[in-house]
Amino acid sequence: MLGALLALMLAGAGPASAHATLDSTDPAQNSVVATAPQAVTLTFSETVSLSGDSVRVLDPAGKPVDTGNPAHADGKGDTARVGLNSGLANGTYTVAWRAVSEDSHPVGGAFTFSIGAPSDTSVSTTALQGAEADGLVAALYGTGRTVAYAAFALLAGVAAFVLVCWPAGATRRPVQRLLMTGWTALLASTVAVLMLRGPYERGTGVGQALDLSLVRTTLDERIGTALAARLLLLAAAGIFLSLLVGQLGQPPKPATPAAAAPAEDEDADAEAAELRALEQRAAERPQREARLGLGVAWLVLAVALSATWVGADHASVGIQVWLALPLGILHLIAMALWLGGLASLLVALREGVGAEVVDRFSKIAFGSVAVLAATGIYQSWRGLGSWGALTGTEYGKLLLVKSGCVVVMLGVAWISRSWLARLRSAPAEAAEVERAEVPEPVGAAARSEDPVRQAQLDRQRAATASAGRERGLTPTRAGLRRSVLVEALVAVAVLVVTTMLTNSPPGRVAGEIKAAGTTAGAGSTAPAAPQTQPGRTVELKLPYDTKGRTPNAKGTATVTLDPAGTGPNEVKLALDGTNGKPVDVPEVQLAFTLPDRDLGPLPVALTPAGTGRWSGTAQLPLAGTWVVSVQIRSSDIDQTTPTQQFKIG
Repeated sequence: MLGALLALMLAGAGPASAHATLDSTDPAQNSVVATAPQAVTLTFSETVSLSGDSVRVLDPAGKPVDTGNPAHADGKGDTARVGLNSGLANGTYTVAWRAVSEDSHPVGGAFTFSIGAPSDTSVSTTALQGAEADGLVAALYGTGRTVAYAAFALLAGVAAFVLVCWPAGATRRPVQRLLMTGWTALLASTVAVLMLRGPYERGTGVGQALDLSLVRTTLDERIGTALAARLLLLAAAGIFLSLLVGQLGQPPKPATPAAAAPAEDEDADAEAAELRALEQRAAERPQREARLGLGVAWLVLAVALSATWVGADHASVGIQVWLALPLGILHLIAMALWLGGLASLLVALREGVGAEVVDRFSKIAFGSVAVLAATGIYQSWRGLGSWGALTGTEYGKLLLVKSGCVVVMLGVAWISRSWLARLRSAPAEAAEVERAEVPEPVGAAARSEDPVRQAQLDRQRAATASAGRERGLTPTRAGLRRSVLVEALVAVAVLVVTTMLTNSPPGRVAGEIKAAGTTAGAGSTAPAAPQTQPGRTVELKLPYDTKGRTPNAKGTATVTLDPAGTGPNEVKLALDGTNGKPVDVPEVQLAFTLPDRDLGPLPVALTPAGTGRWSGTAQLPLAGTWVVSVQIRSSDIDQTTPTQQFKIG
């Protein structure tokens, strides 16, 4: 049923709008204007955040000619405008831009326009620096986000395990260490992400992490607000942890023993038993009330902490935000219950808990997996948008890797449940564990007045208790613990892939030019890049197949560049069918991308020159390995984007 539902949803799905894309520019890309414009304006697909150097304009010599400090044009959040200096000379100018999407992810690119007439341009590599994040900063930023996910799972999952499955665990040192590790790691990773966010957005080095002006700018953004809220919530979480350990760590007061009644007085004996039961329930009532109150507090904190991720990520923009936000929160909480519970279960098994504790967690884990599956299917549909994006985009491939890891976890979980079934049917082992957990009491006669001798006796008793716990780890319990450990290790891989997913643009239509340029064609092997020399003509042949049924659905696209060097190039595009004759198509787009410099896509304005023939001018400002992509649409629904690499210089 779930598979059929997914197929129906994907069949009519459109691409989710996340990660801003550049829709239009003024002056237009690759255009030639008669007079120098006063400003450059960029329009995006969604609201973006800008910094002081988000838009830079460089003259043919690579010198900046913009006035700096770009702003939103006419107060529109989806635009960026920067002024230009007066008296600009004729020639080709390069615009390098970088902004932050509404979903908090940085995007960047570049394009060119010319004043008067095109000219050669030599924009240096350092001038385009910032089109992508610094490698070290990106690695540290990603690590911080991964640690934050894991810490949240540890903090929320262990607390839930204690509240629902094992209240006595609040008194155990290993459990308390797990709780404090989760709280401390989440605090440290949140501060680290807050400090690294500025350099990550601007593509600068790690040395800028201590720039307080960048931190202040980050706090004004949506993700900065979410990080600040998370720090405040962690303060409340610290109070919650102290109450959790303080309340559940106190054993209930024992009921007052009733006086012994004569054997022949059955009524008195029954009244005494009823009185003891009432006193026992009264003694346990405060702890039950404490657990209920702490459970409500845990739920509020878990939802609020989850919202600090969901409210500043993919779920906060695009389609069906009203549904994506609560389902994203559910997804994170279910993840924490499962993964954090696994860590708690490892400790609980080491401490020799009974099968009833494992039973309770097994039910919680089953429910968590069901929630993860349901919300994960929805998130996949929303992020992918089409079947092709599953294998044709980085987001889709990472989603497949994550799904594979989850399947492995489910397989190991099934093994764990089989071990649990053995544990339930092994009362002898349970009795052995109970005997191993409780060492023989030491009477007063066993104590020695000699301090040295007494210290030796204490060490012996501690060693005996430890050995008892080791003996309590019976073969069945040891097997369960091993399978849970493997499950927890695979969970770490799931968290790493999840972080990579949140940093990747969601799946888009298969013909997105930049994606095609970066991957050199979804699922295809790019031909070797031919070497070109300035002053010579290069001809690139790109076979295409839109999988349609029309005569123009299959053939060869031929792109000719003259003089195949840096600067302006005359471009000719020819489409020929399988019979070698020219064919016409409803729509064709041509663009060039330089992936090594994150330059492009640079679209070419094509002018029809007959059936299946177009011409135009391409500005290629730098030497390097370029990727040409031709987006061909043979009908309303049949489309493909063949690509090929070639070298200039």
